Amino acid sequence: MKAALFCTTRYEGPASHTTWPAAGDTYTAEWAEKSMAQTLDQFRLGDEVGFDWLTVAEHHFAPFSMTPNPMVMAAAVINVANRAKIALLGPDIPILDPVRVAEELSMIDTLSGGRIVAGFMRGSPNEYVTYNINPAESRERFQEAYQIIKAAWTRKQPFGWQGRYYEYRTISIWPRPAQDPHPPIYMSVSSPEAGEFAAKNRINAGFAFTTLQIASKAADFYRAKCREYGWEPEPEQIVYRIGMHCADSDDEAIDDLTQTGGGQPAVGLAFRNRAVEGAVSDSGFYGRDQEEQRGRLQTRGEIASRIEKGQVLVGTPETILKQIKRLRDELGVGVLDLALGAQLGDKTMKSIELFGEKVIPRMHEL
Repeated sequence: MKAALFCTTRYEGPASHTTWPAAGDTYTAEWAEKSMAQTLDQFRLGDEVGFDWLTVAEHHFAPFSMTPNPMVMAAAVINVANRAKIALLGPDIPILDPVRVAEELSMIDTLSGGRIVAGFMRGSPNEYVTYNINPAESRERFQEAYQIIKAAWTRKQPFGWQGRYYEYRTISIWPRPAQDPHPPIYMSVSSPEAGEFAAKNRINAGFAFTTLQIASKAADFYRAKCREYGWEPEPEQIVYRIGMHCADSDDEAIDDLTQTGGGQPAVGLAFRNRAVEGAVSDSGFYGRDQEEQRGRLQTRGEIASRIEKGQVLVGTPETILKQIKRLRDELGVGVLDLALGAQLGDKTMKSIELFGEKVIPRMHEL
């Protein structure tokens, strides 16, 4: 098994973390600079202690993640991490220009010496409307954008494209990806439609903001569809995002989270948008346990419940390793994308270090 470190670049100054879009009246450049520097310090340490991937994502209009362009952050991470792969899980391709995405990822792959992992995402429901894209079109836009990006990476001669949502007279990107024929591609398969599309196109699978029970159901469907299309995904072709906090004792790890109200609550829309709600209800999601995720991890009982549901890893390296083995056995996952359970200064840095030194070597043996 492999381990990825996901740092959200959370704004650590005073701000609302529960609404979208969030007002900028409490924003300061000083806090933003400190927050981004903290993220790069965490990535630097993650690279040093053995994490296999370092993960960035795309989010907009809110302080819980200041990476509206994950390509820019990935380029910065290259300068502090010399060994680990850089996983971009987004970009959110339905709201972006797919040719631009292909070009930027190719640049980063070349600059990093072929260390990019590409995760193509639809984005969370609020992101659908960031750039005034009809959320009801997000699935079809995603599928067409994926085809354009892959074609841009693999076709050696200039070509044109005339589709339902995108039209280009000529496409011929420079630079091309350093990896041949292109970086490994992942996408969320948390719905039957997505699982079918990923299996048909031999795309690797990802899960986030879900439970072990729900993800296992979706993974079984994905694997069954893969077999129908004549292939079998390896464990490393399935990535699962989960919260993590590691400490010297189980009590310390739990106390770290409960005493600070650890964990990040889910973001709720500050407005009602029928198009967004309709797109979500029609998307066929297996479910994401969203109501429970709206609260922080404030009590031992809440933490125990989240551990049981496969939403967080909390405890000593030995305790966490047992939790990881359960994920491997029940989900068949090969890569864990570890979101930091909370931003706790030195305690968070120690958590990264403990996990890297005590857990990752044993994960590699699983």
